[in-house]
Amino acid sequence: MSRRLLTSVVASTLACLGMLGLALGLGWKPALGLDLRGGLSVVYKPVRHVSNGTLQTVVNIMSLRANALGVTQPNITTQGGEVVVQMPGVKDPNQVLKTIGTTAKLYFRPVLCGAPPFVAPKTASGKPRHVPYVVPPTCPSAYQYTAAYYDSATQGYNVPSAVAEDPAYSKYPSTSSNWDQEHPGQNVIVSTGGQGQAARYVLGPALASGTIIKSASAQLLTTGSWVVDFTLTGSGSTTFNKMAKAYYGRLIADDLDGEVVSAPVIASQSFPGSGQVSGSFTQKTAGALALQLNYGAFPVTMEKLTSQTISASLGSASLRAGLLAGAVGLLLVMAYTILYYRALGLVVLLGLATTGAFIYGLVSALSASSLGLTLDLSGITGLIVSVGITVDSYVVFFERLKDEVRAGRSVRASVDRGFKSAYRTILSADAVSFLGALVLWLLSIGAVRGFAFMLGISTLVDVVTAYFFTRPFVILLGRNSFFTEARGFGIARGLARRPEVAA
Repeated sequence: MSRRLLTSVVASTLACLGMLGLALGLGWKPALGLDLRGGLSVVYKPVRHVSNGTLQTVVNIMSLRANALGVTQPNITTQGGEVVVQMPGVKDPNQVLKTIGTTAKLYFRPVLCGAPPFVAPKTASGKPRHVPYVVPPTCPSAYQYTAAYYDSATQGYNVPSAVAEDPAYSKYPSTSSNWDQEHPGQNVIVSTGGQGQAARYVLGPALASGTIIKSASAQLLTTGSWVVDFTLTGSGSTTFNKMAKAYYGRLIADDLDGEVVSAPVIASQSFPGSGQVSGSFTQKTAGALALQLNYGAFPVTMEKLTSQTISASLGSASLRAGLLAGAVGLLLVMAYTILYYRALGLVVLLGLATTGAFIYGLVSALSASSLGLTLDLSGITGLIVSVGITVDSYVVFFERLKDEVRAGRSVRASVDRGFKSAYRTILSADAVSFLGALVLWLLSIGAVRGFAFMLGISTLVDVVTAYFFTRPFVILLGRNSFFTEARGFGIARGLARRPEVAA
């Protein structure tokens, strides 16, 4: 009997320490969440009501982009009718935000003519007057960009300065990105970003969209400039060649979310299933565009509601505060149990240590796995609360032993009999805690789920620990006269009974 009890204690201890050793040996450690590590938090909302399936498609595309950027442990989920993006440890929030959230609807539109910057009329007080958006009309023939300006010898396209911009378009405001994306069949007027032959271009209806692109990659030319090479799909190649034949010698703008990223001249009437987007690209912007094209466009335009960057220093302060709170609480609990239950307090001390080792190893393993578990401040709170639940199990057991001793039984007889009834109470209490954690995890969102997960895991561990570690350990100590009858520190003193020889 004693050998089985000892085997149970040793095996459970080795299992806990083994889990810790495995994590340390493989270099695993808990992945810290946004509030502990710092990073980026953004909330997006679709511009119109869409189904949950459409929102999930947006989540999948954002996740692919985040993974391609090398963002570790991104947490992208739906919350009601919104998409919540949390990315811990981001070093360049602006670039990540631009790549993750850009709708990336690429349209190939013909350049009709050039336009000067928009000049808003002023009110009597001199303030700019609001001008409602109007679809720009087709350019007059005198200002149209035609194939007559194409030089096939140099493959250049030069528009005389006198007709580069039609001054009549200065009264037309630029097309917003949302309007541009939602109305591919209408003319638009957009900025050239300083890389066109005019301040703005009037573009015709879209001839094709970015869906004709199969894959894209950023490439560095021998001239030192960056471009984006793309491969076309089977049907896309047919569409692109028709466009090239119809608009040979003219400018075709690559219109991305209401901005002209490039407006190259069509210098060939056929393309062998591939093409190139050129412009004033850097390595970073070319790579970002390639990622957006590779992982597709969102099925709906997403509007950014909130954006918050949490500094790493603030996250470190939160982590220190959480660990300090947990350490202080743990020390107080240990001191109380040792002073109150004497030698039995050692069981609590060792039990919490082994349980903590197992949970640390388990959380580290889950963080390193495909589940990508992250530990945030709410999760640490759940672990701190679980310490109280674990200690409650010890208290239930020890108080049951007190009842047995008060009934006149010896310490040895009490530890043998007391666990059965105590374990039923422990199971009931842990079942309530676990069900509460499960309901929280299923029905809640955000940080509350981290609290519920850690609380639920700790509760399950407590059930196993109580049977395979606490029960045999206490029985073994209760059968040893040194621990039961030691003056001032024995189990008998902790159970409020005068020292005596155990029966």
